[in-house]
Amino acid sequence: MVELTGGEALTLRMTALGLREHPGGRPVDVAGVVEWFGAMQAQDAASGLWSLGLRLPGHTEADVRAALERREALRTWPMRGTVHLVPCRDARWMLELTGVRALAGAPARRATIGLTEADADRAADVLGAALAGGGRLTRAQCLATLAAAGIDTTGQRAYHLLWYASQRGVTCIAPHVGTEQTFALLDEWAPDPHRPERDEALGILARRYFRSHGPTTRRDFTGWTGLTAADAKRAIAVATDAGQLAVVHVDGVESHLDPALLDAPRLQVDDVHVLPGFDEYLLGFKDRTLMVDPAHVSAVIPGGNGVFQSTVVRGGRVVGTWKRRLARTRVTVTVQPLVPLDTEIRQRVGAALEGYARFLDLPLHLSW
Repeated sequence: MVELTGGEALTLRMTALGLREHPGGRPVDVAGVVEWFGAMQAQDAASGLWSLGLRLPGHTEADVRAALERREALRTWPMRGTVHLVPCRDARWMLELTGVRALAGAPARRATIGLTEADADRAADVLGAALAGGGRLTRAQCLATLAAAGIDTTGQRAYHLLWYASQRGVTCIAPHVGTEQTFALLDEWAPDPHRPERDEALGILARRYFRSHGPTTRRDFTGWTGLTAADAKRAIAVATDAGQLAVVHVDGVESHLDPALLDAPRLQVDDVHVLPGFDEYLLGFKDRTLMVDPAHVSAVIPGGNGVFQSTVVRGGRVVGTWKRRLARTRVTVTVQPLVPLDTEIRQRVGAALEGYARFLDLPLHLSW
């Protein structure tokens, strides 16, 4: 059994997460990055774009947007009732395997906002008809279409109805038009869906998660997917039996990873990254102690409300947060250190943020 220290595990995890060179090479396009992860947190569209750009050196935001317009990936609610980027061909089976679990809680939610299942099903049918034939509607247009059909979209009903139509696999989230979210038919954006058997689907999910997040635990995998404990255990067994996962111990705790990662360097590296708030680096784990000092959790997730701040990461550890303000002529970024950062480290943070500014194709104005 391979024994790893927490520091060694963090180094390997950074490699798996696409922030360091992988012995097997790195994906070279949006489709490749999303397939590598299996699903990438993207509830905030701008955060999702930078999560991709960060792992595709030389790409701009315009390049990433163009790739999404080419349908190299799409956004929907595949797990935990939360928006992710997923490979187009995998969206359908992921909704059926993991997304369906979010539907179990829908009746109780509808009861609190004055909707019935019949209302929700009718709304999905109305949107399906309106989008048929290559249609694409903004969020506002979707809600106007529902209102014209006599469906109440006031208050929190609007979000629930749009979520439900995608959760059922009728619609998906297409790229923004300007600043507005748009929707399209899932069948039209993913016309050739992969249809694995259940065990195969579980194995795919486990392989991709641990390949892109490992070494980490079954508990983290269960939390990420929202699977039952039994299904999570089965998924890991399927992938392990196929030789796609290896078992290691991290400070004595059983963890799983891609076997290819065992050949990657384990020495800690003093690199600096500026990550978006909703990146898989933090959102992909239940236990984040390797990456975040417990004393800093409240700064990264103020109020514990699930809204993550963008982070400055040095050597795998969160050392600061940052916020951006966009204007037509520049991007202004304010950094808030969580630990003392000397002049040399601040210069490296600035260099990393210059990379972000190049991604946006805007000049950077940096303040501390």
